[in-house]
Amino acid sequence: MSYLNIVEVESGVASLAAAFPTTSDLIALPEPSAEGRACNALRIGTHRLEPKNAVVLTGGLHAREWGSCEILVNLAADLLHAHAGGTGLAYGGTHFTAAQVRTVLEELDVVVFPLVNPDGRHHAQTVDPNWRRNRNPAMSGGNPAAIGVDINRNFDFLFDFETAFHPLAPVRVSNDPADPNQVYQGPEPFSEPETRNVRWLVRHFDRTRWYVDVHSYTQTMLYVWGDDDSQSDDPTRNFRNAAFDGRRGLKDDLLYAEFLPKVDADDSAVLAERFCRALGGVRGKVYTPKPAFDLYPTCGTSDDYTYARHIVEEGGERILAFTVEWGTEFQPLWPEMEKIVLDVDAGLVQFCLTALGAD
Repeated sequence: MSYLNIVEVESGVASLAAAFPTTSDLIALPEPSAEGRACNALRIGTHRLEPKNAVVLTGGLHAREWGSCEILVNLAADLLHAHAGGTGLAYGGTHFTAAQVRTVLEELDVVVFPLVNPDGRHHAQTVDPNWRRNRNPAMSGGNPAAIGVDINRNFDFLFDFETAFHPLAPVRVSNDPADPNQVYQGPEPFSEPETRNVRWLVRHFDRTRWYVDVHSYTQTMLYVWGDDDSQSDDPTRNFRNAAFDGRRGLKDDLLYAEFLPKVDADDSAVLAERFCRALGGVRGKVYTPKPAFDLYPTCGTSDDYTYARHIVEEGGERILAFTVEWGTEFQPLWPEMEKIVLDVDAGLVQFCLTALGAD
């Protein structure tokens, strides 16, 4: 076996939905990709009359991070097969009982969207393995180096980075379509169909309480915020307060720190720590739980937007949001990637159990 191409990712999701009709549903996303490809997600869980809380898992936003799709397709297959067979799951030294598998599927909707950016992945697998963005040519002006938008800079969170951040903040984003680091944010928030599909999915499952976006690499489990250090003392210091424009994004300074209620900070830290502990039990890999800003300052990311929704959108529910950064390179040789899949899937199963208070 080797990395899946985009047809194989989509057929894998569809095949699971067909094979397990009582515990999964295929979800057609409303918008095709920039090049016209259809996108699908999979809901995993037993059906029941009363609504269930949901965890939404996305992957493949960045085209060159090939293993994210495999991680999520394999997780879906493992959960569905184990539930149907009445068995537990074993990932190296980390084990889950049949009762724990039942708990996940009976008490939670696990929503898996493995391939958010199919055009970019296809380009990365057939033309340029370092390709990061989607393939939208709208802002390129005919320049091949300016095709595409960084999907994970296109969400609506501090999109006007030149106003929001300190001039010296090393925020990794650009408003130049030809930016060589491929972090062009797009002309406006949610300009891309791929980003809008993620937004639709989170809204569609209106009891979403947790969100995890799967990326590579740094062997970390990140939680909000990404724009600055977090603090739980001063609620006026928040991303909506223009009084703090021009101060964000510097580490260990006194100019600014993003408000995060203590209960959310504590819950996020626990979920991230449990994920890393279960992952480490597979074969001893050490992943570090930490705020996203500790990696580098960002804006327009899926996790910050998803958490911020309950603050800016009327009726929005609080969603604790995370980003997994697996591995130490974008495209490990397949024998190592197979092991990484098991590592991360163990962490994600434990994440679900911890979210349910069942660990």
